[in-house]
Amino acid sequence: METGAWNFVGHVVRADELVLIRSIVDEFGGLSREELARTVCELLGWTRATGRLKARECRDLLERLEAAGVVTLPTKRVGRPLGAHTTVPLTARGDVPPPFHGTVHDLAPILIERVTTADARLLFRELVGRHHYLGHRVPYGAHVRYVVYATRPQRQVVACVQFSSAAWRMAPRDTWIGWDDATRLRHLPGILTNSRFLVLPWISAKNLASTILSRVARQVAGDWATVYGVTPVLLETLVDPRRFDGACYRAANWIVLGTTTGRGRNDQHRRVGRVPKRVLIYPLVPDAAERLRGH
Repeated sequence: METGAWNFVGHVVRADELVLIRSIVDEFGGLSREELARTVCELLGWTRATGRLKARECRDLLERLEAAGVVTLPTKRVGRPLGAHTTVPLTARGDVPPPFHGTVHDLAPILIERVTTADARLLFRELVGRHHYLGHRVPYGAHVRYVVYATRPQRQVVACVQFSSAAWRMAPRDTWIGWDDATRLRHLPGILTNSRFLVLPWISAKNLASTILSRVARQVAGDWATVYGVTPVLLETLVDPRRFDGACYRAANWIVLGTTTGRGRNDQHRRVGRVPKRVLIYPLVPDAAERLRGH
């Protein structure tokens, strides 16, 4: 198997690393997949800037290696794999109330609260799972999530936002930056993907979506640095042109770059039926492209 075919969140897996991974899987078959992933990360030094192991991403790599016949993993234990749909709570908090019509000023001030508690995670899962067309999935790798509240005419949830680790390859973004694979390898952690954005369907408030996008863009860099020890310089998102035109992003000064090729997240293969998405970016600093090129 050609080792260059495998990447681990931007890191091209070397031949000696692949040998070690095979050895660990063969010798410690009694461990769970999560324990194997943690062991691999510990031995190879695959950690975040905070020192935390990249175990969730490593488990995804192990499962891709298994699918290609490179390793044989232990049987999956009960749990939710990365990218899987989760069980969505059904409570009154996710029921549809009477609609609201107005402007963002009628709801202001807007509060953007990072999800940090079990109750907030359940609320986010229910609202996104019940009301976002993509549903709620176990986030891939590093992520931060927000629940957005209006304070008038009463405190109420109006939106949910999620940022995740960036995809390895995205042609319009990579062309804009001027990346080659080696440079991407070093600087990919400087990009975040806005992987979920939901304004609740019963809230119709002019300029609300663009206001939230502008506000959360100012907040997420500091939150990401606090949690993961890396300060991002660029945000990206994908918009399905069959459903949305991206007007709220453009109103918040996001830049349209082009469309994706329709390949999978880690550029492994083209998925049947995958529709090319419109790519938009938001530089968090004026020289984002230069920083991502390492200048």
